[in-house]
Amino acid sequence: MKTLADILKRARRVAFFGGAGVSTASGIPDFRGDGGLYSREYAGLTPEMILSHSFFFLHPDVFFDFYHRFMLHPEARPNAAHLALAEWERAGKLTGLVTQNIDGLHRAAGNRLVYEIHGTVHENRCLDCNRFFPLEWMLQTAGIPRCPDCGGVVKPCVTLYGEAPDPYAMTGACREISGSDTLIVAGTSLAVEPAASCLAYFHGRELVVINREETPADEKATLVLRGNVTDFLRPGLLSP
Repeated sequence: MKTLADILKRARRVAFFGGAGVSTASGIPDFRGDGGLYSREYAGLTPEMILSHSFFFLHPDVFFDFYHRFMLHPEARPNAAHLALAEWERAGKLTGLVTQNIDGLHRAAGNRLVYEIHGTVHENRCLDCNRFFPLEWMLQTAGIPRCPDCGGVVKPCVTLYGEAPDPYAMTGACREISGSDTLIVAGTSLAVEPAASCLAYFHGRELVVINREETPADEKATLVLRGNVTDFLRPGLLSP
């Protein structure tokens, strides 16, 4: 913890790249861990199949049933890691935050410089007229959600398998990482592309990896911390 604090205090521009492990302490299951999303089967189908772009259009009824059951967690609240990152941004230390998570908890904690490269459950749009709907509206729907104006299907603004990530978010993420002197990678196995390729843009001095298991970035890291993200990222870490 002292080494991590020293690295942060020396840094001028810190970027953060996080995954599902950042939100597990908020009660949101990760993907590949014990009891994670990928351990579930639904109607004989794997989550990877259901959460694909093609499946969404072929079987929207099954997709939305799964989505409502397992992908929405309106009760979740920011945990210590989210609050620490918001604190770093307010202090001018954190210059950009890149997340693979779709839960919106970084913004709920107070971060503004957030690049949600896989989208967010808090935004939903009609595929026909492009009308916007918030999460609260989606939570009140049953079956296939349809726009009250035109009857079109309302799709969550999340990146499904087979879809390209939002180009604005990806460009911003790579720009923030390339401009940082310190990068913290936390709560991700770095197994999902093209998100994991963002790390190739980092050419700074200090790379910190926080994860329960090994990652491909470990061998290049200045510091590797094994454990849950909230074991290490907590408010007050930058205090004298």
